[in-house]
Amino acid sequence: MKNLSRRSVLRGSASLVAAGALAHPHIANAEATTATAWFAQGFIPSEDVALRRLVEDYEKASGNTIDLSIVPFVALRQKEVAAITSGVVPELMEDADNSFTPLNAWDDKLLDVSDIIETQKSQYSEIVLLGRHLYNSVAKTRSYYGVPMKMASTTFHIWTSLVEKAGYKMSDIPNTWDAFIDFFLPMQAKLRSQGMRHVYALGVEVSTQGNDPLATFYAHLIANGGKDLVTADGRLHADDPQVRAAVITTLTRFSKLFKDGYVPPGVVNWNDQDNNNSFHAKEIVLCFNGSLSIELAQIDQKEEYEDQITHGLPLGNDGKPLPAQIGEFGLVIPKGAKNVAVAKEFIKYAIEPKVLNDYLKGGLGRWAIPYPELIKTDPFWLHSGDEHRTAYITETLVGPTMPLYEAYSPAAAQVDSEHVFQLAWNDIVNNGMAPEAAADKALKRVQAIFAKYPLQS
Repeated sequence: MKNLSRRSVLRGSASLVAAGALAHPHIANAEATTATAWFAQGFIPSEDVALRRLVEDYEKASGNTIDLSIVPFVALRQKEVAAITSGVVPELMEDADNSFTPLNAWDDKLLDVSDIIETQKSQYSEIVLLGRHLYNSVAKTRSYYGVPMKMASTTFHIWTSLVEKAGYKMSDIPNTWDAFIDFFLPMQAKLRSQGMRHVYALGVEVSTQGNDPLATFYAHLIANGGKDLVTADGRLHADDPQVRAAVITTLTRFSKLFKDGYVPPGVVNWNDQDNNNSFHAKEIVLCFNGSLSIELAQIDQKEEYEDQITHGLPLGNDGKPLPAQIGEFGLVIPKGAKNVAVAKEFIKYAIEPKVLNDYLKGGLGRWAIPYPELIKTDPFWLHSGDEHRTAYITETLVGPTMPLYEAYSPAAAQVDSEHVFQLAWNDIVNNGMAPEAAADKALKRVQAIFAKYPLQS
């Protein structure tokens, strides 16, 4: 590992880390300086406690100060956009959604952080690195414009007690996509007949707010054969008949589930936390949600925690494994930041394997560590006996995966920031548009967006 300038080796940190690399880098020992950092608030208190501990440990080791702000993630999105727009920026920002970093890298608003990535590049998941190797329209090339600290996939979440109360067995759940979802539909009527008048079979995210509706749509799109909507070369394939058919099938499925009353009517306005709340209230039997935020919110309620099942993606309808899309979150340094040296040193410290591992374990593993080799040496991730974490980490780091489409083109980030496909669903259920027409309207808008983001080979 390369040393940082201006400091001798951190004392008391010479032990080997789990991934086999030496621990702490050299930390600046010049006159104490301050860097401002904005992070998203965790869904569980342990995440924020772990973050504060990480910052405190760095401050003790370096003599520098991190002016830390922990901001609810919706407000953080707004705060970060305002900062970039005004030019009055902090040194460090955690991206609060998946569109922020690709779009600002395109606009040349972020610093190239390849030197930071290089310190742990051999540790990182290839998928995670793809998510940060982004195109800059000014430089007309790709480079690293953000440093991943955590990664996540989206899994299904099931109430065992509701399945059994409806007269079914968990062991009978099919493991192909359509059959898996259809299995839960008749449970709604059976549970309502037993007095649960407000229960629904599913919680399908279809609103135009947040990340969850995007993850939901794309998982179904991929399962329906639309994986190549955008390919690794950054090209859009809206004219591909198979992609168009997958968009139509997905929109048709979502609209029918809604019109047939299998999902709560409030899904039209759900944000990223509303599906969590609906599941916790046992308003829905099956939920699709990223990270372990749903389960960990009830980890202190033993009966509730053990009643829930974390279920990885079923197989495709053809019986073949489906790739899980991987989202990653981390830190960016916006152009205009004053104390770049301190910002870089903090990130290099934070992504040391032992430091990062301790931080994410402190958050109870809600986020997966982006270092695949480390899960083989630390039993916390796969062999702790926690079935939720085992299923989640298996999907995220062991099974087949692919990056978000934003990794391939910033145009995909713009598509998602506009929630183009979610608006198409709205055209069907609220405006009476046929699924074919709604799909074609959405794909036409997607094509127009991609035309604004030309990528040179």
